Amino acid sequence: MNPYVEIERRVQDAKSIPELAAALELLLSGGFAVWTDGSLYEVKQLVAQVNGLRIVVFSNEHAPPHFHVKSPDIDAVFAISDCSFIQGTIDSRSRKLVEWWYQRGRGTIVSAWNESRPSDCPVGPVT
Repeated sequence: MNPYVEIERRVQDAKSIPELAAALELLLSGGFAVWTDGSLYEVKQLVAQVNGLRIVVFSNEHAPPHFHVKSPDIDAVFAISDCSFIQGTIDSRSRKLVEWWYQRGRGTIVSAWNESRPSDCPVGPVT
């Protein structure tokens, strides 16, 4: 289920202060924010996590569209358009593996980016 719809439902259906408090706790601890148009969005979207590796896109992000790869030994940023290395720390072997993975999974990364854009985000969708 869409997390925004679920949180909205929980707030509207709350019958007590503890139920409202539980929804607020979810908002405050879940990485949510309110965009300038009043819509709710997640500050970051975890695309994937396996053991200590995380692939993350942030909703309120600067250009160019990009994704983060983080693990105990990696903290790197790559462009969504072509997987070019933008910045960070990654060894050459791991970088080549990220590039190989990207070539096969680009569509999923693009979808995660596009689905995380708030309505008036200055960095729009990727095609």
